[in-house]
Amino acid sequence: MEADIPDAAAVHADGELGGWIVSVVALSASLAVAWAIAGRRQRGLPVVTPRPHPPAAWTGADVAAAVVTFFGLQVLAVGRLPPDASMHSRLAAGSLSMLAAAGLTIATLRARGVSRAALRLPAGHVAGDLRLAAAALCLLVAPLLGMAAVLDKFEPYRHVIVDFLAAHRDPLSIGLVCFAAVVAAPIAEEILFRGLLQGWLELRLEGLVAGRAGALAVAFSSAAFALAHVGQGLAWLPLFFFGWVAGYLTLQTGSLLPGIILHALFNAVSVAILLLQSAPAGAAG
Repeated sequence: MEADIPDAAAVHADGELGGWIVSVVALSASLAVAWAIAGRRQRGLPVVTPRPHPPAAWTGADVAAAVVTFFGLQVLAVGRLPPDASMHSRLAAGSLSMLAAAGLTIATLRARGVSRAALRLPAGHVAGDLRLAAAALCLLVAPLLGMAAVLDKFEPYRHVIVDFLAAHRDPLSIGLVCFAAVVAAPIAEEILFRGLLQGWLELRLEGLVAGRAGALAVAFSSAAFALAHVGQGLAWLPLFFFGWVAGYLTLQTGSLLPGIILHALFNAVSVAILLLQSAPAGAAG
């Protein structure tokens, strides 16, 4: 997506990113969450306690229409800019078009009578969702950053936003990147991949593989999420596992909120990493 920025898993953790202290803290947090998960499994408990929620109430055609809306609005928004438009304008247009597409998709389904609960936008459980997202972040940061660092040796990560943020450290540039990363991309992508696509897959697969529909829906939506990031080096590999965790949270809670918060936190870590990297000599900002 045009306004999407690299997730934390797509940024290699070396050099100036913080050395062994950050690595030890991240690894310790990951091991602590993994230990807690192992304890729950040993007691016969699920990793995340499931909450009852209604099934999806839309079709594959609705999912296809949402994909066209998301990508179509971005193409229109950015395409209407003059050829010499700045990256600031392109980033703002792409971010706003993502939010507009998400809002239009939700409004269309709501107008057809689809409930908030079916759309995975229920009220309540905010505190619990925050805890789940924080735990998932602790679990993922160290292994996915490590995986990304190894993969970067084989094929360097590439993203125009990395170059943009390296060259522009002024408040406007940082604010636009943060808006795209922590607001627009998490909301839009979680609605599209974990909400519409995964919800429809759960419903569609239930009649084919009863009892395994949820797990397969999570796997397929994670693969789609990863493929949407092809072209950014090998970042799509760790992002597949990120998508799996976000999808599992949505499956168990029946809410997009844990995944949106996790996605926002993950991208916030990414932006922080990029900002902590030294700007090149002579960079604007």
